[in-house]
Amino acid sequence: MTNHDSPQTPIRWGILGTGAIAHRFMTGLRALPDADVTAVGSRSDATARRFAETWGIPRAHASYADLAADPGVDVVYIATPHNVHHEATLLCLDAGRHVLCEKPLAVNAAEAAAMIEAARRNGRFLMEAMWTRFAPATARIRRLVDEGAIGEVRMVTATIGARMDYDPHGRLFSPHLAGGALLDVGVYPLAFASQFLGGFTDIQAQATKAPTGVDAQVAMAVTGRNQTLGLLGCSIEAPIPRRADIVGTRGSIALTDWYSPTGFVLHRDGADEEVFDFPHHANGFEHEAMEVHRSLRAGRTESPLMSWEESLRIAEALDTVRARIGVSYPADQR
Repeated sequence: MTNHDSPQTPIRWGILGTGAIAHRFMTGLRALPDADVTAVGSRSDATARRFAETWGIPRAHASYADLAADPGVDVVYIATPHNVHHEATLLCLDAGRHVLCEKPLAVNAAEAAAMIEAARRNGRFLMEAMWTRFAPATARIRRLVDEGAIGEVRMVTATIGARMDYDPHGRLFSPHLAGGALLDVGVYPLAFASQFLGGFTDIQAQATKAPTGVDAQVAMAVTGRNQTLGLLGCSIEAPIPRRADIVGTRGSIALTDWYSPTGFVLHRDGADEEVFDFPHHANGFEHEAMEVHRSLRAGRTESPLMSWEESLRIAEALDTVRARIGVSYPADQR
């Protein structure tokens, strides 16, 4: 394994997948002086070369396997649609690469568990790229909550949505590609609530479905430990505002864009509101990459901010929601 102890030693990245999310991640990664993107891999030689030329990446591989086998790569960012996360992550971990995998970690909890076991077996780092969790604004909120700034947390609300053009063969609407609002964007409010509710003891859900049978909108009511509650929603039918509130016994915290937070408002009972601003260095994706760098240099195989246990807990919650709303995928039968 490459020695990452010195901050001066660049960490060498490979990018697996060349879609829009890969470009957004590259924008964030380029803000880190100790990140060196050495290779990109795609299932097409043309798309790999085009991505490499766009970003000045020295090596372009025409297969995921070739990228995974590249000895000049320390850690791979999995930027594929989520129906490929399991396959691509196992390929990279078994080849000795560390992995940052885009959310959701997997289509279901069984796949997530297999990915975590592969990381453990190979002694490699694996983290779900839940970018919202690593933003400095989110870190400050967690600290304020832990310090009791709003008393005991009683409820978390979070919604997110966008109107997407219906395409029965597209990624968002195809059951074969694990489409639907829940796995595409609903994982965000579930993960956001989980860090403040301490996991879930009960999950209820209702959904409206697209003609293909995948979920188009989902409303979730979750119960956390100590009888805390979460009201969460997601949609690919309507532009639901990205609003979140964490409500405690002595105040609340409001975010108008919790999905990519750069600030929030703290309301303490009997006091003037406090406004906090935490601008990104680039576009917000840099924070999860920084956590990967910190973890690798500390010799960790998982991040305490997005642990394997937490990712598995969220995967299990997603499975429960899908069971409640009657949505299944071919991957669930494997």
